[in-house]
Amino acid sequence: MTKLKNIAAAVCALTCLLSATVQAKRLNIIYIPLDNRPVCAAYVEQTMEAADCNIILPPEKYIATNDKNGDPEGIWEWLQTKAPRADAAVVSTDSLIYGGLVASRTHNYTKQQLEERVKHLYELKTTLPIKLYTFSTIMRTPRASKGRVEPAYYSSIGPSIFAYSELLDKKDQGKLTPAEALKMQALERNMKKAELGDWLERREKNLWVNQELIRMARSGKFHYFAIGKDDNAPLSSTHMEGRKLSLASFDMSKDSFQILDGVDQLGLLLSARAYNEAHGVKPSIYPLYAPGAGPKTLPQYSDARLQDSVPQQIIAAGAVQAAAPESADLVLALNTPQDGIVKDATAADNQPFSSPANRSFVSQIEAQLQAGRSVSLADISYSNGADNGFMDCLAGSSALSQLAAYNGWNTTDNAVGYAIAQGLLAPAMDEHSKSKLLRQRLIDDWFYQSNARRSVSDELEKHNREDLKYDLGVAEKPVLQAITYNCQTLVDKYSFTKGTKIKLSFPWKRLFEVDVEVKK
Repeated sequence: MTKLKNIAAAVCALTCLLSATVQAKRLNIIYIPLDNRPVCAAYVEQTMEAADCNIILPPEKYIATNDKNGDPEGIWEWLQTKAPRADAAVVSTDSLIYGGLVASRTHNYTKQQLEERVKHLYELKTTLPIKLYTFSTIMRTPRASKGRVEPAYYSSIGPSIFAYSELLDKKDQGKLTPAEALKMQALERNMKKAELGDWLERREKNLWVNQELIRMARSGKFHYFAIGKDDNAPLSSTHMEGRKLSLASFDMSKDSFQILDGVDQLGLLLSARAYNEAHGVKPSIYPLYAPGAGPKTLPQYSDARLQDSVPQQIIAAGAVQAAAPESADLVLALNTPQDGIVKDATAADNQPFSSPANRSFVSQIEAQLQAGRSVSLADISYSNGADNGFMDCLAGSSALSQLAAYNGWNTTDNAVGYAIAQGLLAPAMDEHSKSKLLRQRLIDDWFYQSNARRSVSDELEKHNREDLKYDLGVAEKPVLQAITYNCQTLVDKYSFTKGTKIKLSFPWKRLFEVDVEVKK
């Protein structure tokens, strides 16, 4: 009898040991980013690491940067021969096919070359016999663009191409009027045939690639696949191609395939989904909108109102939408403009003076926090930065330091996706890590994007040097000194960030994004 008891005790001890080992095992995710911008690479890695997840990136030399495309063959070889074992993989197919996001808009690959790279993706599940979370992009249709992120001709004829694409979309829907048909012909005549042809041909190739990727998803080659619509509009080539791809995939479950608004947030959003599924959870999220237009807001750079796009991103994160805040694991607070008109954060009216609507929404957020709920804030009243009046009011309350996460960067859809992902992952973080990520986003999205960047932009415009916004060149050092001083001044102004030491840099040598390192 004693022997049996001893054996039982030993088995119990061994079981407990094995259980503890399993619980202690970190989730390992292979991550192939779009490029090396902080929002696509470093910030994703830092967020997942804070949630005790090990992110495995390919060597830096294979990832796209501001001045070179990525190396699809190098990444593929690394995946086949050198990548460590992992539990899941989050993969940008643009990196494996074109060499990154910018390369997807500027490449000159032949159809045959693209077919060869698509064949590689058919083999990906064999190479990585783990859950594959993949994401692609529909080529964007910006109203205008400068710098090296589009073909060179776009800086001069971009507005004409955009206008042409609006009419092309209407024509595809059978809604083009005779007057618009004449306008379309005039636009064609006024653009160089080779330049417009180059743009249209690349779009056709990229559409074919996405059609092939959908076929792969349908046949089970990916565990989950998302296509992101890059800078977009209700009438545009991006919208038209999204419609065609939606029709081709109408019978597919949203559990395995989605077309989403926005792109840069997808790396973190899908990583959060992989995390949730690995832990066997399906959290619930309640969207809480600011007074006014709220869910009916149509953001800049998007073809979908928030009432349509936010639920889609919740699904993409492996979560469900809650019917009420009381039943939600996370309250997603969305600071939307009262009139529903989204402007850029550099707009003259983005001043540090709160409105009655701002103060009302701060009170709503405080009430959710006082009720013991986790709140993640998407500050999307402006594009490319924070709402100064709202944030100044929020910083004067106790709510700011209690947030699970904060995001107000780039497009509305980018900020919402990050706010969902970081908010869902926050419970797995210790207080120090969560606070560090929160301060990082506040410094980037509020202090830099809505204040320091605007100040520098205004100065450059005064001296007719707007070109430096897109390529800082020799101005990088003095501009960096100026924005560091401005941001550190704001850091020391507010109690939650006071005492935080920062290091800023321009990873893509332009004003549009900054890398924020919060020092120990």
